[in-house]
Amino acid sequence: SFLSNRPEFRISYSKMPPNLQNACPHVARAYYYSELIKQYGGVPIVENPYADGQFVSRSSYDEVVDYIVSEIDNCKDRLAVDWNDYTERNGRFTLGAALAIKSRTLLYAASLRNNPDGDLAKWEAAAAAAYDLIGNSELNYSLDSDYGSYFVGNRSLSSPETIYVVRRGMSKDMEKNNYPIATQGGASGVTPTHNLVKAYEWIGEVDPANPYANRDPRLEASIVTNGSTWNGRTIDQSAGAMDDMAQPNASRTGYYLKKFLTDNLNLTQGATAQHNWVVFRYAEILLNYAEAMNEAYGPDDNNGYTLTAREALQIVRDRASMLLPEVTAENKDDFREAVRHERRIELAFEDHRYWDLLRWKDAMEVLNEPVYGVKVAKTDGNGWSYEEVEVAKRTFLERNYYMPFSRSEVENSNHTLEQNPGY
Repeated sequence: SFLSNRPEFRISYSKMPPNLQNACPHVARAYYYSELIKQYGGVPIVENPYADGQFVSRSSYDEVVDYIVSEIDNCKDRLAVDWNDYTERNGRFTLGAALAIKSRTLLYAASLRNNPDGDLAKWEAAAAAAYDLIGNSELNYSLDSDYGSYFVGNRSLSSPETIYVVRRGMSKDMEKNNYPIATQGGASGVTPTHNLVKAYEWIGEVDPANPYANRDPRLEASIVTNGSTWNGRTIDQSAGAMDDMAQPNASRTGYYLKKFLTDNLNLTQGATAQHNWVVFRYAEILLNYAEAMNEAYGPDDNNGYTLTAREALQIVRDRASMLLPEVTAENKDDFREAVRHERRIELAFEDHRYWDLLRWKDAMEVLNEPVYGVKVAKTDGNGWSYEEVEVAKRTFLERNYYMPFSRSEVENSNHTLEQNPGY
């Protein structure tokens, strides 16, 4: 079968990540299928081993969504709210994790790629699923008070914002792979684009000499910019400086990743830090809710729930900074753009943006735009000037909205596994 032949998606509990072992099998299946349909669309639904020569045909996207929802609904009343009384079980699925999987699944199912006819009932279901988590009196999720610190070290393990997190051991790999090349032991790694940086809003006067001042504080928490302090020194990417962009393997965009990284870790002396991967957090659910509620009812109709779409969005923005301007969009179309902007900023580098562009059917436009960066130069006043430059071109094809099944999978299925269009 398709799943059993792919180790990364195998349902055998012994092959799952340690923190999924012995979890409610319904939620485990729901989680894996939610990841499969995000990438491939409809897939075969396989619950039991099949004998040689037996093949399972591909189910439709909506059929798999219905299966995911039923798996969660069948077990949600038996899931623990938390593991406070059984700390040795920390890391296993909880009720909140199951409801988060359902929320994300139904949000994707309601989106244009998977809902081309714009069926409002799907948006209503997505809104209800997000509210099942937000309005559950047994669950006490809230946003962490410090956006930047939340992603560093062990904070996410005890934060009220965390719904589900993958625990990882002490290491220096994240810092080694992503520190600036001029930092001893660093390899540059992920270098954010200027396309993203210029999307961060202003919260004060525009400073012509410093385009990174008075911006949404999530910029400083997520991205190392020229002139900022990182690893105990000021980043200077001008010609002849320590971080000169002409150095081999230096950032071509003028930016380095900061989110998830521990500052000033001594890579040459074997220092390590804790790194955890947050799979679901409360901010995402609020944004899921804001998007689905707007599409179903508009920005200011709460449909009998305790929050409108606008109020949910504002909670996320207020945590970032009370100085961010209020979202004044009055109609559904304008508010949709406000939600999409907020997801881009709030969830940056958390494996959401690409999938959001796919489900919104925006990828053909956005992912065919060039990658932009900045060229940094010293000024006479010992400051810097910045010139926007094109760094690379990108190509996204219509067929890329779904990934292809490997040829071996199609052959092994005796061609009962229908290939995605364009491959």
